[in-house]
Amino acid sequence: MTVSDGQGELKFGAGGKPITAKGESLWADAMRRLLRNKAAVVGGSIVILLFLAAIFAPVVAIKSFEEQVLKDQNTVPEWIISVFPSIEPYARINNDYPFGADYVGRDLFSRIVYGARISLSVALIGPIISMIIGVIYGSISGFFGGRVDNVMMRIVDILYAFPSLLFIILLMAFFRSTLTVIEEGTFAWYMAELDEALGGMFFIFVGIGLTAWQTMARLTRGQVLSVREKEFIEAAHTIGASNIRIMFKHILPNIMGPLIVAETLAIPGYISTEAFLSFIGLGVNPPTPSWGTLISDGSGVIRTYPSQAIFPALALAITMFAFNFLGDGLRDALDPRLRGTQ
Repeated sequence: MTVSDGQGELKFGAGGKPITAKGESLWADAMRRLLRNKAAVVGGSIVILLFLAAIFAPVVAIKSFEEQVLKDQNTVPEWIISVFPSIEPYARINNDYPFGADYVGRDLFSRIVYGARISLSVALIGPIISMIIGVIYGSISGFFGGRVDNVMMRIVDILYAFPSLLFIILLMAFFRSTLTVIEEGTFAWYMAELDEALGGMFFIFVGIGLTAWQTMARLTRGQVLSVREKEFIEAAHTIGASNIRIMFKHILPNIMGPLIVAETLAIPGYISTEAFLSFIGLGVNPPTPSWGTLISDGSGVIRTYPSQAIFPALALAITMFAFNFLGDGLRDALDPRLRGTQ
């Protein structure tokens, strides 16, 4: 006999006992519940659109991000005047620029589109570096325990004592200072040249990578400590499985859910760090656009042309909200306590 329960069909055998269907895997169940979370779907859709816009920026942008037309400086389209009527007395109309032009006549819309590349690069590279270093370090600490765990965690405590943002600022200020003479051919000189070739992004990646992994290491250690005493780990030891096999085949697959959620929720912090560094002039090298740089430039004329600061700030805020919504959805979807409740 088959009875519908509104979500599928329940089959009953002899004696009226239900016949259970084949169990759904954790990741399939998590994806199903994630897609039912409307906020997470909206956040994920926005993230996908942002990545597509960043990848195809030359197609999406109507002009080059560095093209200057001085005669069009600080011009705005008509619709902006209706939104910000206070700028009408001195605004010059030019509908060729969807969001207007900045103080040297560069298209603001195109610069915002290209600025997505910087923020999303940080959103991609930051978690990768944090996961690689933090997961390896925390796994070793939690798996071996004892004196190894104690020494490794004290090192993390020492690193935690130094402010992360201050370290990044000092790192970038040293390599970019015009007062510091770096001898050609030295390691520091090659690092500075690499940073210049990457448009000022190298030391941002290095700074975030060197400061973001401590939290991941602690989280990984805690997860490993909670899993390594489980019965299936003891069974793996009993049959002679090596430590490496136990770590990669049995422990890591069972702790990746919380780690992925933690890194997704940390992405807005990476993006805001890059935006802050660019805002104070320690981010990407001009004329490469960054949302932090655009906000900094617009803040100087916020009373007269508020759109130049508000539009990149909105792009930054929407991106951070999108990652937060996606992270919250992943947290709910990967929580084993909620499995089968939705």
